[in-house]
Amino acid sequence: MNIDIPMTSTVPEEEDAFGLQIQWDRLIAMMDEVDAILLRTAFSTIVSESRDYAVILLDRRARSIAQSQICVPAFTCSLPSATRSMLEIFPPETLKEGDILITNDPWLCHGHLPDFYIVLPIFHRGGIVGFIASAAHISDIGGSHDELKARDLYEEGLQIPPSKLYEAGEPNGQLIRIIEANVRYPKLVLGDVGAIVGAARIGAERYNAMLEEYGGAKMDAVADFILNRSANAMRDAIAAIPDGEYRGKALCDGVTSPTNIVLNITVDGDSLHLDYTGTSPQNPDTAVNVVMNATHAHSLLALKCSLCPELPNNEGLFVPITSYAPPGSILNAQRPAAVQARSRTSFHTHTAIYNALAGVIPNAVQATSGSFWFVRFMCQDDEGAPFVVHMLPNGGEGASIGMDGHSTIAFPGCSMVTPMEIIEANGPVLIRERAYHQDSGGPGKYRGGLGSIMRIETKSDKPVHVAVRPDHTRYPSDGLLEGHPGGLGAVLLDGRHIEPDPFALQPGQMLTLHLPGGGGMGNPLERDRALVETDIELGLVSRQAAGDIYGYTGK
Repeated sequence: MNIDIPMTSTVPEEEDAFGLQIQWDRLIAMMDEVDAILLRTAFSTIVSESRDYAVILLDRRARSIAQSQICVPAFTCSLPSATRSMLEIFPPETLKEGDILITNDPWLCHGHLPDFYIVLPIFHRGGIVGFIASAAHISDIGGSHDELKARDLYEEGLQIPPSKLYEAGEPNGQLIRIIEANVRYPKLVLGDVGAIVGAARIGAERYNAMLEEYGGAKMDAVADFILNRSANAMRDAIAAIPDGEYRGKALCDGVTSPTNIVLNITVDGDSLHLDYTGTSPQNPDTAVNVVMNATHAHSLLALKCSLCPELPNNEGLFVPITSYAPPGSILNAQRPAAVQARSRTSFHTHTAIYNALAGVIPNAVQATSGSFWFVRFMCQDDEGAPFVVHMLPNGGEGASIGMDGHSTIAFPGCSMVTPMEIIEANGPVLIRERAYHQDSGGPGKYRGGLGSIMRIETKSDKPVHVAVRPDHTRYPSDGLLEGHPGGLGAVLLDGRHIEPDPFALQPGQMLTLHLPGGGGMGNPLERDRALVETDIELGLVSRQAAGDIYGYTGK
């Protein structure tokens, strides 16, 4: 997973350094434009509203150098390596202008089949000068509706090995027909693919314009500057941590049995290594297994947020960090393990990482977050064709020293909740209530963010098929440094707890989702009394909880 970054021995002249920084900012602005185009032209709600995608600029050597500022950050870690894997099959010298590559291989990409990785080579004056690499969670890939209980990858949908989606500017009709025949919502899937391609082409035009302005040698220097500066910044941040070994753990819901994540972090000078030996074995009958690419990506994201939060995402940040999980463990699942619901495991690596580092860098970690849930409402559109509306509601964010966790803002993902108006306008349900879930934020000197309560019913006389992938319904978000855990999540149908299996929501029934809260940080008895009073006034904390947990006796 390492990349080749030539380390310069001299710092650029001040004037040149200013110019390089301006060009770096321009590249990020360029990718922000690509992001905006994809957002506005996508067909599905999971892309256009939930923002479950990323667009990244790679240099001529397929090293990531710029990513849009809002899209999913973990894709920064897996998109470049997936691109390089595809280029081993389609060497750059064999590619033609207008070629576009695609794959959804979980072991090359980000861990499950719905993630389409689409790569457009950027040509300038007859040669490849870079790549626009995009990743998007498309709305369907076939397979079972039950995302949690597949026994192997073959039950989970269509596999697309590295292929040409376009060749010399012409679409690969056979591949497109195969995709169309194997997904439930071809209009949404192929519409999103078209939006990705269109946005990438605009990105290629913008990069070509910069090349005309600065020249290829200058842009190569910009790439090296970005990667070198970022790698050195991460090395400096790691070097500030005392050398040693630090142990952490996390306990996850799993499906039929809980998942244990065990971690040993070794800090040696300016390098850091994560070793997940001791973690649960891969599961043979549920889909919560994780490929090493995704494990590495989510581990890197947690460390980047703690150690170099101010630098824009690029691959240089990750050069000093390595990771290992034993082959056959749930964090390094071997083909053809089922991986559809891998986030129910990979999204908990930050818990183990922060648990391990809390004693040495307490100001740079946060308590466990309430994660995100995956909800689908499956119906028919006005023409009678199958249709789906996605919603990715978030639990509460874990607290950190000096700051309460944000409510309904999950970590380590950054997906957004589909607005209620969009769900009701495009889908078959009504959102009767969406409110903060009182007392769900983990108590602490700094309180965890609250989850939400959502009450949902059909808006017609027909049943609506619903699939919910919850998290933290058995094991709560951990607190840190004497902080308490967040509140558990729950899925209820007419007030009764139900298992997260696909079901039909009948007219007159009420589906209630209790999103989990984030963990607290520090001893709750040390919380500022004024903050406790404000929490009570806002309805975030009940008077009983304020007395029982925070020791609040009132004025």
